[in-house]
Amino acid sequence: MSDGPALGDRLEQAIERHADLEAEIEREEAAPPPRARLRRAAFWLAVTGVSLYVVFPSVIEVFGSWRNIRQLAPGWLALMAALQVAVLGCLWGLQRVAIHLRRWRPVITSQLAGNALSKIAPGGGAMGAALQYRMLLQAGVEPARAASGLTAANLLVFGFVLGLPVLAVPALVRGGVNRDLLEAAVLALVLLAGLCVVGVLMLASDRPLAWVGRVVQRVRNRLRPKVAPLEALPERLLRERNRIITTLGPRWKRALVMTAGRWAFDFGTLLAALAAVGAHPRPGLVLLAFCGAQVLGQIPVTPGGLGFVEAGLTAMLTLAGVSAGDAVLATFAYRLFSYWLQLPFGLLGLALHRRSP
Repeated sequence: MSDGPALGDRLEQAIERHADLEAEIEREEAAPPPRARLRRAAFWLAVTGVSLYVVFPSVIEVFGSWRNIRQLAPGWLALMAALQVAVLGCLWGLQRVAIHLRRWRPVITSQLAGNALSKIAPGGGAMGAALQYRMLLQAGVEPARAASGLTAANLLVFGFVLGLPVLAVPALVRGGVNRDLLEAAVLALVLLAGLCVVGVLMLASDRPLAWVGRVVQRVRNRLRPKVAPLEALPERLLRERNRIITTLGPRWKRALVMTAGRWAFDFGTLLAALAAVGAHPRPGLVLLAFCGAQVLGQIPVTPGGLGFVEAGLTAMLTLAGVSAGDAVLATFAYRLFSYWLQLPFGLLGLALHRRSP
């Protein structure tokens, strides 16, 4: 898991990155000269190559367990696939609300294509967002509405990641993980309800969000006194929160539920992977490991955090009490459904988009 200063820095970087998404997309639209594009591509390829070299052993270890996937019951594999479909459904619904579209097809096709590109291209988050933006424009969506909607949706999704560790404290209760489907469903519903409560508090009231900003800012500045201090973080959080509400309009509650569902179903995929290998660690510890993996996935030096997520999630699951072999196999199963199997659907999104009237 990240420490206090890292969380503060990551929060500040996330706000700046998502708040400037419209400008980022505009820069992509105004194509730079060929030499500038070539230098930028070479730089990111070099950074990605060095990063993949560093994490290569962890990637090989996780991929080396692919043969063992046949040991998992088909029912668990089907459940993980269904949960990831639900994750995508929540994302589509959120973006549809944020962009204020009645049609589903432009959102679905552009999200599938942009998501796939962001998982394979170095520094792919911006490239994926730019591709989705262009596809939405081709589908007839107004530029300002597309850019502001994507920005609001991204801010809301990332904001929930920061709130997930709060739920890990009450989740540290007696019992194992997903001993049967009933417990899996109950745990997912509890997590969904908790995320919704936290989200409503943050969106409907200034005080809780400002308090979070002050705590993160204070901890970060005390632990890193030699670094330039973080200032006015509570005000920035409130400003971005107001921006989200303005963009979403009266349907912000619906967007909140879909954002919570996106993370609850994704967490459920990891729980199903652990249950499939017969591991039963504490739910709270698994939630902390899940949160750490999502933060590692934001590292832009490899596509989709490739290597960093595998190494970090395996290590954190081991610390949570999962045996090394089970942690590697569970990580592979989770990443198979949440990362690798989503890549071919990018081509499907592009094909369906081109066939749109």
